[in-house]
Amino acid sequence: PTDWAFQALQSLVERYGCIAGYPNGTYRGNRALTRYEFAAGLNACLDRVNELIATATADLVTKEDFASLQYLQEEFSAELATLRGRVDGLEARSAEMQANQFSTTTKLIGEAIFALSDSFGDNAAISAATLRNNPNAADRDLDANTTFSDRIRLNLLSSFSGKDQLQIRLQAGNVINNNDASLGEASTGTNMTRLTFDNNTSNSVEVDKINYAFNLSEAIRVKVDANNGEFWENINTFSSPFASTGQGAISRYGRFSPIYRQGQGGAGATISFNANGPLTASVAYLAGGRTNTAKNPLDKNGLLDGNYAALVQIGFQPTKAFNVGLTYARTYQNSAGGVNQFEATGSSIANNPFGNVATSANHYGVEASFKLTSKLLIGGWYGYTEAEAQNTGTTRFDGNGPTGFNVIANEGDDATFNYWGASLALQDFGRKGNLLGFIFGQPPKTTSNDANIAGGRGLRDSDTSYHLEGLYRLQLNDNISVTPGLLVILSPEHNDSNDTIYVGTVRTTFSF
Repeated sequence: PTDWAFQALQSLVERYGCIAGYPNGTYRGNRALTRYEFAAGLNACLDRVNELIATATADLVTKEDFASLQYLQEEFSAELATLRGRVDGLEARSAEMQANQFSTTTKLIGEAIFALSDSFGDNAAISAATLRNNPNAADRDLDANTTFSDRIRLNLLSSFSGKDQLQIRLQAGNVINNNDASLGEASTGTNMTRLTFDNNTSNSVEVDKINYAFNLSEAIRVKVDANNGEFWENINTFSSPFASTGQGAISRYGRFSPIYRQGQGGAGATISFNANGPLTASVAYLAGGRTNTAKNPLDKNGLLDGNYAALVQIGFQPTKAFNVGLTYARTYQNSAGGVNQFEATGSSIANNPFGNVATSANHYGVEASFKLTSKLLIGGWYGYTEAEAQNTGTTRFDGNGPTGFNVIANEGDDATFNYWGASLALQDFGRKGNLLGFIFGQPPKTTSNDANIAGGRGLRDSDTSYHLEGLYRLQLNDNISVTPGLLVILSPEHNDSNDTIYVGTVRTTFSF
């Protein structure tokens, strides 16, 4: 305490309050300290004086104090240099840790759907081709009972950098497809009546999805699907808020344009470009389809020799309210992977225009959404497809009818198809989170086809089906919603001879 250096520092501390680390704000100079500890106190006083100078209050610092500080700096220059070097190093390491702080974590996000459903109408649907082959085909009563079923999904989402995501999804369910032939008289006879959440694993758990997404740059994001890849999960479908199986449309067709179902279930990659402007772009490739033949090394299988879908999309959003997309997809499906052109959203002829003969197709689509107000959203899509038979063959065609028949296709045979849909969504109707929605459209229809039924009769859809859907989602809280909905199919299977079929459901969704 009698040392000059101590007395000088004590005077500075008392005058400028540059050490206030003790609870009572006092400077306890009667404690022994090292030269480095003394240098730390001196450094604090130097910083305080520099603050006073920077705020134009340097006149508060006397000449005597400046002289004392200069002397103390010279006396403890070595300790101050060492101290500042260590502090600079600590600050650099701290800054690096703050900039890169991230710990690998895995989040569990789950969804459980309970569904009460029923299908009803006078008769089940019969394909137009069935009637052409057999005009006297007998009607089949539609006799379905009310069902209660479930579908569960558990998503394990992991990140290794904070900007990437590894998804592993487990799924189990017992929601039977309304067009399942095994249902007999309970089958509706058409895929147009399928529910959006149907999935039947007899409640056995399956690894449903494995994919990894990461940023290649600030404007480019890449997603690699190893299992059950789907374009609609990787790119904009312009159909929000109807795209979700748990919160959106109740029907398979009502979610979005069928062009996004191409390649469904395959393995591949999607690259999305977004430069924070009105234009966006996506390119994607999925191989293997729903049977995932991308993993099979045999002929007509694998990543490049089997079923595939390649898609390109340009999006344009000039305002926050208006969004439009142009989409093109090139597909190839063969007998090894199975032919199903629109993935069970249209008529049986549209899905298998040449039977199970290898088929290539060009798909063109335009999609748009427009937010009229903060609560009212309209949207829609139109699609056109040109398909070609890749070889000659005769295959058996069941056609959703009571009897099957042979389809004769020659290599080079062409077929054309179209489809469209329009939607209206009123958000927060009744209370926040609710959704009142309507969807009207025409499922995929075969407008021309060179292939024939045995006997020379044409294999095309001569009439037009219409899809009418209404739903009202009640958001009970952040985790539970209840959605009653009704699906009406007029002239199912694009066949005016068929009676209207109705499908009603009450979907309860738990999100956690």
